[in-house]
Amino acid sequence: MAEDINPAYLTDASGYTGKAERVLIPGDESEVRKALNEAARRGVPITIAGAGSGLTGARVPQGGWVLSLERFRRLEVRNGTARAGAAVTLIELRDRALASRQFYPPDPTEITASVGGTIATNASGSRSFRYGSTRDHVLALRVALIDGRVVEYRRGEPIDFDVPALPVPRTTKCTAGYRLVPGMDWIDLFCGSEGTLGVILEAELRLLPVPKELFAGIIFFAADDQALSAAEAWREVPDLRMLEYMERNSLTLLRERYPEIPREASAALLIESEGDDVEGWEARLTDASALMQDSWFAVTPADRERFRKFRHTLPELVNALVLGRGFLKISTDFAVPVDRSREMMAFYRDRLETEMAGRYVIYGHIGDAHVHVNLLPSTQSEAEKSAVMVTEFARKAVELGGTVSAEHGLGKRKAHLLRLQYSEAEIEAMRQVKRRLDPGWLLGRGTLFEEFG
Repeated sequence: MAEDINPAYLTDASGYTGKAERVLIPGDESEVRKALNEAARRGVPITIAGAGSGLTGARVPQGGWVLSLERFRRLEVRNGTARAGAAVTLIELRDRALASRQFYPPDPTEITASVGGTIATNASGSRSFRYGSTRDHVLALRVALIDGRVVEYRRGEPIDFDVPALPVPRTTKCTAGYRLVPGMDWIDLFCGSEGTLGVILEAELRLLPVPKELFAGIIFFAADDQALSAAEAWREVPDLRMLEYMERNSLTLLRERYPEIPREASAALLIESEGDDVEGWEARLTDASALMQDSWFAVTPADRERFRKFRHTLPELVNALVLGRGFLKISTDFAVPVDRSREMMAFYRDRLETEMAGRYVIYGHIGDAHVHVNLLPSTQSEAEKSAVMVTEFARKAVELGGTVSAEHGLGKRKAHLLRLQYSEAEIEAMRQVKRRLDPGWLLGRGTLFEEFG
């Protein structure tokens, strides 16, 4: 079961790297139990490795052993549900579900991510604007615990110990720390726990029927303020399931691959709405002063897939640019209440134009007041300044009632931000849960909590 250490197990998509003594690749549950029993007996930390698409270093070991679940690839699609092993990728789940005219609602943007990894981070994506995060669509979890037991938890099974009610931000998304609510169930506890409480082996997920009609488009605007005003107005559209944003710098970067982007466009919104309300959308676009003649609209599923690739090309370009310059990815994952979205955007813009003009992009889930600021330093001093600014942005998000992590988790790289959102007593309540399930503090050491024990 032990393998030679491949560098791919020692990094993630952010460029963060680590070290390990061994990489274990179990082929079944008995081998997982054996690995956990041995680690517990010897006191060796274990880091659970998913597909490596994360951005926070949670899957990057800092010593000890790596436990990769890449062989857990069972996938069964049924009417209304799918049973998926931890290593099944989102694109595999998507394609298998589509064959029976179904889809997985949360749709995290990175479709090479694994099911296990998205559950560990309670991931979300563009369609989460309507359907919520991963947690909302997990019906059952099969989990290996550090004591060697493998347990199947179904939705609604309450945890067997008391927890306090921790404050919940007024955001539509949050994955910063453990979600603790009196009477909560096991699934809600493990979703978003970032591999620190147990090893997710398999999940039963909710599927929905593919809508008969979809209206989708990439809507361009001559001014950024027009796009932000449109986003505010369109949040209330009943059947809208995607509302994504890109500003001027994002479009400038994308023109490397998509020169057909209108020259006069300063911002764009990506929308997807269920139904065929074409006339309603024509009226909305006119009212919003959109560049209707230059905007792109989907006629076929292939068009919608092209739009998805357009959206995903942006983080690919950002990652390549920053990592190519020798820096780690420097980005935010903060969300604020939707009624404070404009205020947060203004704060971002003011600080970025003052300190990093022309060396940033902003894009993402504007429908949830959850955009990603990506800084693009070209020198070490700019990289250091960027890191300071990210913390400044986190403080502002919390001040506005928001969260320091909406969908990626905190991992190791951003564990220090937990203290900006929660008090010491609230973090200690989380640590008590960690001690109950992992008393040796072996699973995901360094992830989420800066200190252990």
